[in-house]
Amino acid sequence: MDLNYYQTLIAVADDSPVTESVVPQSRGAGKTIAVVQYELLAGSPYVYTQEDVLFESWFRRQNLPDASEQEVARLRDEFFSRSQACLRASPLPKKYGWGLAFDTEGRVALCPMDSTEYQALLADDGTKVLKAMRSSRL
Repeated sequence: MDLNYYQTLIAVADDSPVTESVVPQSRGAGKTIAVVQYELLAGSPYVYTQEDVLFESWFRRQNLPDASEQEVARLRDEFFSRSQACLRASPLPKKYGWGLAFDTEGRVALCPMDSTEYQALLADDGTKVLKAMRSSRL
């Protein structure tokens, strides 16, 4: 089953606390999901799919630096054998003001909410726009 988005923008949540994109910061010893996802996507736009980002952000927080390729593949299969929240639930578009732009091949890049690119994607009829999930319930 394909969990990826194509030609889609995950737009910033309506209840996001920011008015412009903010780089997430680590709290304490470990990196937060937001920091891991930001580092992954900021350094490699349009390289990873949603599935890659979800797995990598989980895997990098497991502290398994010596895992073999076979072990990583097994962990990935196990990870996706359970249902996973999509990137609409990511803290990047929910709290930090980053849109997530997916290309026609399902690869994702960060898109600052205060950029002309973000505004163009919102207005583009060829791009499906999905809002990030709200943080609060109404």
